[in-house]
Amino acid sequence: MKDISAIKPELGSESSETFEKVHVQRKPVYEFTKRVFDFTVALFAMIVLFIPLLIVALIIVIDSPGASPIYVQTRVGKNGREFRFYKFRSMVPNAEAMLDTLLDKNEMDGPAFKIKHDPRITRFGNFIRKSCIDELPQLINVLKGDMSLVGPRPPLPREVEMYDEYQLQRLSVIPGMTCYWQVQPERNSISFDDWMKCDMKYIKERSIKTDFIILLKTFGAVLGMGGI
Repeated sequence: MKDISAIKPELGSESSETFEKVHVQRKPVYEFTKRVFDFTVALFAMIVLFIPLLIVALIIVIDSPGASPIYVQTRVGKNGREFRFYKFRSMVPNAEAMLDTLLDKNEMDGPAFKIKHDPRITRFGNFIRKSCIDELPQLINVLKGDMSLVGPRPPLPREVEMYDEYQLQRLSVIPGMTCYWQVQPERNSISFDDWMKCDMKYIKERSIKTDFIILLKTFGAVLGMGGI
């Protein structure tokens, strides 16, 4: 487990003395209900989608021979706990090695990395990203309890190392497959600070009603092929 208290503030507009402290209220009934709902939905989805997921995996193998169709990555969850994060492979096998050569083209401010036309993305990878199919293996993470259906997206360890005290607060709840930022129109043009504000808003407002609304909006975003 990563000691998030030992990470020094380096980025962000909020100073360590003036940043807004987000109170994480303990909600035992909500948290229990959320966990039961997450597990039930994730298990049902895995059963129903089993054959389609196998077909997607086969296409990835054909599109990127020699590489595993499932990409396993280390992500940071609640309270800085690292876990194995699953996605369908949408990039070439040496994507991580290519990252250093692309950092100067980053279109996202802050520690996150995003570029619109990432040369590492494969032909089929572009489709499964836009349709959010690449995210479906994270249902395994939901079953295991590493993630929830709704919550702040789990960051990479190298991103967390650059978080300031304000941004570290997003690690105070279980991460999710979708959240407020993921359902924003033109979300990729939103600044990193505004992304963090979306996550803090979720932490303060989290409830069964909030989760249900976000899930409904996520379905709309997926149907629009905007990715999440």
